[in-house]
Amino acid sequence: MAGVAGLLLLTACGGGGGTSGGGALTLGFAQVGAESGWRTANTKSIQESAKAAGIELKFSDAQQKQENQIAAIRSYIQQKVKVIAFSPVVESGWDTVLKEAKTANIPVILTDRAVDSADKTLYKTFLGSDFVAEGKKAGEWLAKEFGSATGDVSIVELQGTTGSAPANDRKKGFADVIASNPKFKVVASQTGEFTRAKGKEVMEAFLKSQPKIDVLYAHNDDMALGAIEAIEAAGKVPGKDIKIVSVDGVRDALQALADGKINHVVECNPLLGPQLMDLVKKVAAGEQVPPRIETTETEFDQAAAKAALPQRQY
Repeated sequence: MAGVAGLLLLTACGGGGGTSGGGALTLGFAQVGAESGWRTANTKSIQESAKAAGIELKFSDAQQKQENQIAAIRSYIQQKVKVIAFSPVVESGWDTVLKEAKTANIPVILTDRAVDSADKTLYKTFLGSDFVAEGKKAGEWLAKEFGSATGDVSIVELQGTTGSAPANDRKKGFADVIASNPKFKVVASQTGEFTRAKGKEVMEAFLKSQPKIDVLYAHNDDMALGAIEAIEAAGKVPGKDIKIVSVDGVRDALQALADGKINHVVECNPLLGPQLMDLVKKVAAGEQVPPRIETTETEFDQAAAKAALPQRQY
């Protein structure tokens, strides 16, 4: 579905709420962007699931900009869609547009990322992951892996998009676990914006500025994969000279884990489409839904990665 072009076309022929009454169930979905393999899989899952569920999907790609998402949501309100869903680029600054949706009696579902609004009536439910728990799993792996290490363990951290829920929460969960042991020291922490290119660029800077790096903790796989390129270019062996733990579980990362270049991957499941369409139908029908629905997720070591790879969809 085209982004802006599709919106303009639909606005032109939608006019005075042609979707109301007996028309098709319409969902306006404002996606963050296409910054990673995870996000691409998430978009595909939503598009395919909408089609399978007989829901008319109006889709927009915000290209990582909050103002684009807000504009898309306002467009969906004008078009009088039945339900709006979106994955917020950042956590704050949504109250105004969410109040507009509420005034228009259009229910909103948050997917994958939360907002930090004090008014919980502005959206019906959140569907996604517990990012703090993901960060904790990464920290717990580290604590076990380096449990017998004597001396300081130097950690560098590639953070996700500044101000986004996964970046804030994955940082917090990880920090909470390692705080109990003073030998674990985060010597550098910077955003890699969830992209492979930026992950590589920031890792190159870390390698120049830090005399000793034992561990890389990446908030997503794409940044870890970019960092591997930088580590190899610096003449070091990823997975051995620098241990790597990351979050997502995309195919390329599981391959790197199977190859020994990544040491541990915490899963974050992007295939939210079927659950989302189920929720869209329920909220459109005025049914009550739980305020928070979490996806089921696992972790991967090398053996688990090798076992999962043949069936991995993303």
